[in-house]
Amino acid sequence: MANRPSLNAECQFCKIVKGDVPSFKLIETDYSCSILVDVGRWTLSRGHALIIPKFHGEKLADIPDEYLNDTLTIAKKIAIAQGVEDYNILQNNGPLAHQEVKHAHFHVIPKPSTDEGLGIRWNSQTPSKEDLQMVFEEIIGRL
Repeated sequence: MANRPSLNAECQFCKIVKGDVPSFKLIETDYSCSILVDVGRWTLSRGHALIIPKFHGEKLADIPDEYLNDTLTIAKKIAIAQGVEDYNILQNNGPLAHQEVKHAHFHVIPKPSTDEGLGIRWNSQTPSKEDLQMVFEEIIGRL
């Protein structure tokens, strides 16, 4: 594991990672911890899980790559173990994107029926080719 300070004593997710707050840990590696979301708090469906990097950073861009490398592997294992055909992998950044806990994390949300799991409404737009070209050039210039 990288030798850098990685947890925040005040953060609820850091407390879960350290074992200071009881949780149902599913998979734990040197870089991340996955837990079953507490039923009755804000779980979206049976088996809803979180993957929490063991580095305190508010958004995805704040988390070093070595802490993110195994998150999709863990998400895949949990999704298979949930035993449902349909599921969402979700990661929110910032309040406008519905992030409630200021510690980057990933959700694995089973979608066993239309009544359970994540509901999504896309606010779709139809950009012009010129708009797409401009956005493309902006992003490429920053990569």
